[in-house]
Amino acid sequence: MSTDENRRQVLYWRLLARLFDPDEQAALETASLAVVEDLDLPVAVLDPAIAVDTLVQRFPHLEAEFDGLMTPGPDGGADSESGSESGTGDEVRRAALVSKILLNVFDTGNGSVSAGQLARWQSDAGWFERACGMQPGAMRGKRSGAQSGPDDAGNTPGGQAAGTGTGTGFHPGDFSKLPPVLATIEGDLVRRMHLREVLADNRLAQQLTPSMSLIEQLLRDKDNLDGVALANAKALIRRFVDEVAEVLKTQVAQASAGTIDRSVPPKRVFRNLDLDRTIWKNLPNWNPDDEKLYVDRLFFRQTAKRIEPARMIVVVDQSGSMVDAMVNCTILASIFTGLPKVDVHLIAYDTRALDLTPWVHDPFEVLLRTQLGGGTDGRAALELTRPKIADARNTVVVWISDFYEWQEKEVFTGLESLHKSGVKLIPVGSVSSGGQQSVNPWFRQRFKDQGTPVLSGHVRKLVTELKNFLA
Repeated sequence: MSTDENRRQVLYWRLLARLFDPDEQAALETASLAVVEDLDLPVAVLDPAIAVDTLVQRFPHLEAEFDGLMTPGPDGGADSESGSESGTGDEVRRAALVSKILLNVFDTGNGSVSAGQLARWQSDAGWFERACGMQPGAMRGKRSGAQSGPDDAGNTPGGQAAGTGTGTGFHPGDFSKLPPVLATIEGDLVRRMHLREVLADNRLAQQLTPSMSLIEQLLRDKDNLDGVALANAKALIRRFVDEVAEVLKTQVAQASAGTIDRSVPPKRVFRNLDLDRTIWKNLPNWNPDDEKLYVDRLFFRQTAKRIEPARMIVVVDQSGSMVDAMVNCTILASIFTGLPKVDVHLIAYDTRALDLTPWVHDPFEVLLRTQLGGGTDGRAALELTRPKIADARNTVVVWISDFYEWQEKEVFTGLESLHKSGVKLIPVGSVSSGGQQSVNPWFRQRFKDQGTPVLSGHVRKLVTELKNFLA
């Protein structure tokens, strides 16, 4: 075993020891310190109490080394051609920096957590995402990275396909498993924080960065807040809603606008003239003697769009397991409300159903009126949905749930009848920014059998489906 390999082993054994045992192992600490000093790295690399942000501020030249640190290729992992180590000490240096990020993100300790500690962890998680070749927030569904999660093929924003990497201690194929892990860690930190006391202090509340885990906790606890604490909670929810809305508006604008209505003849005006097709169809009329094309027929593009307003009914499961979907869908419904010729209705349910249509234009107000938790009984939501369907073939029902229903047969029968009536039914397992979902397999199979498979993956899929129907 080479000297460099031995030094890497020391760094990684120290990492494992610190992750699984709060007590320092003197021999590993001493050996790791010697390795870091030999690499001309600051000793702060070994101190998990120092944030990566602080480290980079003190030593700016390290910032470029953290970007793409865990991705394969010449700049972020094994040698791009052979997959072998360079042998120059670069891999040892990389191991030291990888250990720093992993320790800061995954060793969160025990006991209570302050607002500053949560903010520091969120910052370190952003550096971890940068090291994985993503934008900060990509794995946690935040504004800067809400469009940057793994796509349907398993590709990451940095361009790596799942399962193809040979990087140091980390494989791109693991990226799809990381969002729920980070969400769990962040949720645990939020639960360990004395949130009510933090919110009651304006200085501490300003240190909080809104995230899905924090918003979930605020929505669960909002009825127990008042005064300054409630005002700070509302400010955080409003800020998060605005950030997510900015991303979703872009996705709605960029999504396909649907197909042209071919049943309507094209309007014969100059702006609709299909010049290429007109020339092609009239080529037999080309006269080589006078070199002229004689046109005896004009062709026009079909541009007819929907005239009657479409009705979109969004039904969201607001039980505790569907918080991400609740937030995303209320925002998405408000965006579609602003589009012409779309009549949007919003229903939230657990064991009871609530018609939130009067506030659908303002997702902030919708979220304040929801009550997370409880069981799941879609029959209550069906009772509110049916009267809203006036023209079945001009109605789309988007039903977002994990479909773990109390009376599953009755709920499926109700949804099946909607589909048979001509309603465009879109069952959605989740609409999380990272595309994570868990769906009752009983429902999944029956939806597939009736030709309305559960939409899975990223929120972009739902956006495209809706625009195709509404165009």
